[in-house]
Amino acid sequence: MTQTIAPRLRTLVLLFLAVAGALLAGAAPASAHAALTGSDPQQGSVVDRAPTQVSLTFSEPIAVSDDAVRVLDPKGQRVDKGAPVNPSGTTYSVQLVGGLPDGTYTVAYQVVSADSHPVAGAFTFSIGAPSETSVPASAQASGDGLVGGLYGFGRYVSYAGFVVLVGGAAFVLACWQRGSGVRAVQRLIVSGWLALTAATLALLLLRGSYTRSGKIGDVFDLTLLGEVLQTKTGAALVSRLLLLAAAALFIAVLFGAYEKREDEEKRDLTFGLAIGGTVVAAGLAASWAMSEHASQGLQAGIAMPVDVLHLLAVAAWLGGLTTLLVALYRAPADTPVDRTAVRRFSRLAFGSVVVLVATGVYQSWRQLGSWSAFTDTRYGQLLLAKIGLVVVLVAIASVSRRWTARLAQAAAPAAAGQEHEGEKEPADAVPAQQSETGRADAQQSDAGRAGDGGSGATGAEEAAGPGEQDGREEQDGREEQDGREGPGGADSARAAQLARQRAAMETARQKRLRDADPNRFGLRRSVLAEAGVAVVLLAVTTVLTQTEPGRTEQEAKAAASISSPSSAAPGQGTGAVTLNMPFDTGGGNGKGIVTIDLDPAGVGDNDLHLYVERTDGKAFDVPEVKVALTLSAQDIGPLPVVPDRVATGHWSASGVQIPMAGDWKIEVTVRTSDIDQVTVSKNAKIG
Repeated sequence: MTQTIAPRLRTLVLLFLAVAGALLAGAAPASAHAALTGSDPQQGSVVDRAPTQVSLTFSEPIAVSDDAVRVLDPKGQRVDKGAPVNPSGTTYSVQLVGGLPDGTYTVAYQVVSADSHPVAGAFTFSIGAPSETSVPASAQASGDGLVGGLYGFGRYVSYAGFVVLVGGAAFVLACWQRGSGVRAVQRLIVSGWLALTAATLALLLLRGSYTRSGKIGDVFDLTLLGEVLQTKTGAALVSRLLLLAAAALFIAVLFGAYEKREDEEKRDLTFGLAIGGTVVAAGLAASWAMSEHASQGLQAGIAMPVDVLHLLAVAAWLGGLTTLLVALYRAPADTPVDRTAVRRFSRLAFGSVVVLVATGVYQSWRQLGSWSAFTDTRYGQLLLAKIGLVVVLVAIASVSRRWTARLAQAAAPAAAGQEHEGEKEPADAVPAQQSETGRADAQQSDAGRAGDGGSGATGAEEAAGPGEQDGREEQDGREEQDGREGPGGADSARAAQLARQRAAMETARQKRLRDADPNRFGLRRSVLAEAGVAVVLLAVTTVLTQTEPGRTEQEAKAAASISSPSSAAPGQGTGAVTLNMPFDTGGGNGKGIVTIDLDPAGVGDNDLHLYVERTDGKAFDVPEVKVALTLSAQDIGPLPVVPDRVATGHWSASGVQIPMAGDWKIEVTVRTSDIDQVTVSKNAKIG
């Protein structure tokens, strides 16, 4: 439930659109999931002679196992040998056996991207001429089977547990401190802790099989578990378990020493719990940020804190909403959730929505990069669904806020009616010889009516008519008189029994009055609807975190366009291209000219020669040069090229893959010393 009114909501929507437009209009290339951007032999090509190796180039560094890349002949037999090696940058190669016959070969790969997600794919190339093959040119990732389903479910449970744990504790500390003594609220928050702990342990066990074989039997493989513990994701899961131990101590204090303190004593303890709880909650959120999308790609140093804020805002909103729902339905009659707590949560939730809008815009820019990615990629489509659910949730929350206002308005007349009823009550309504226990029960009943805020004289008459009330009082009086006339032991036992009966009757009466209040009933229904939408929203968010971002999906689609055999045919170039680019690294002897020769400057294989000379025409012996090719019109690149040193001032690279024709930008980075380097670029028409 959010304290949101129409002007505020319009402001948030306009802010979202304005900032999103500005960011998406100026987006720059970035990666999160790894995407295959090139291969040698290239996809779908036909080569004259059998290659000695197969090389794959990805958009970012990846983690590979000994079995990560497999090359299969037309009969499905493996023809690769040895583990993949990383000769340079983001290129990974696997050696092939010698003497391969003509035919179509399938390359299947299964790797783990830097943001912890398994990435799989397959393509074909042919030697001599294409042939029939028994191997399907597709690959099933380990995350697609039973283990993948269990891993996805574990992620959902972990998110849900985090939301309930953090949001529930925040609701108690910031909005409803009396809730620390309510058993239903205690059970809810403890359940969130248990769910998050169990899910984290399950993810740790499933991780090895999830990224490797996908077999359920490998879940308890200690070798795989040891390898997982050495990865970034394994470290994040272990860190989360350690933080959950600190969270258990926090819960023990919140429901133990804190609940038993008086209001004055609670203030100091509240501050300490708020600080400690915030640190633990931020640490738990960081365990996701440090190992997933936020940790890779553009501006990772900014994206990780933003992701932590996003997760904390989600927990404060949805977790607090769940706790409020439980309080409205399960809180005892003598400790109802009051309108003050609801109004405090409205302010907390509105602040959370503001944070969600700001952080969500930034995350959308990082992961999409263009407006077309909203509709052309699965990540963008899921993000649109998430935005729609948030809008629905905010709309329902505005209805809840109106019920909150009506509840507050009805409280004042109800309280006045109770005072008037007390003035009309005769002095002898309570017997003069009433026991101390009876008087305490009566005081407790009065306190319960005052705290409920929705009961009044009219409600009491509807719940129990005057005749029924007089009959109860007369019966209680006779029972109490009979108890006093008996033996001493029976007298105290009878008084205790009467006290319990009266307390039960009062609790039932308070519950009837509370349930009969139309304002409270309407608030319950709207909050229940919010919670239902929140469950779906959390499911969409979980799927979103496992989906390849729109940026890399579009990059992979563009790279896949090189699979057409005709695109790799020789003779389609425009002839050799020569580019001269002056440079100045800024040092005392840092000026020179770099020359690039690209032959045949067409789609497919190209030979690249790079020369570095001083301004006087002599060869310049620089320690390092790098080349990158980018086709901005198709969002391809930068594709790295690492040339080999041939002689002083001369580098070359063969088999440089250019996937499609277009106006390519060729960038060269020249380093003349340990600290002096510069990047220069020129555009060239290729293909």
